[in-house]
Amino acid sequence: MKTDINFKQLAKRTTDHRLKMRYLAVHHFLQGKNRTQIAEFIGVARGSVNTWITKYLNEGISGLQSKPNPGRPPRLTPLQEKEVEVFVMSNIESSQGGRLIAADIQQFIEKQFTVSYDLSGIYRLLKRLGFSWITSRSKHPKQSIEAQEAFKKVCPGNDPSHTF
Repeated sequence: MKTDINFKQLAKRTTDHRLKMRYLAVHHFLQGKNRTQIAEFIGVARGSVNTWITKYLNEGISGLQSKPNPGRPPRLTPLQEKEVEVFVMSNIESSQGGRLIAADIQQFIEKQFTVSYDLSGIYRLLKRLGFSWITSRSKHPKQSIEAQEAFKKVCPGNDPSHTF
């Protein structure tokens, strides 16, 4: 089989590692090597080389392109994710003090939607919803800024302008 496409050059130019291996497999196939030799040379299973060569022969160069991999579908619907977002925002802005931790969100989702998440899944969900997980020091609900400022003035060890 003769082709005008230089698969070796395509392999050099692509940044997609998987596509590069497919191009090299086809290049060696067109050079007359058998599929077992190609698999050993590239370091992949012979079945993979068979698949790539078959796709190339049936579909042409487009058969070698990577197909989109959508992954696992989300466990929550977009409406449920919006409810989680509202829950997080309402607890962030709450003046009750304390912190919102991932376990709180995990319990909310379990109770509200009967869907269980690992804590790592909670963090991924928050990232997908546009939140970054940065914690701040919690504030006591009865804290007084005036009392803190008065303490700084009374105790010289806490005054940043005081030198020893």
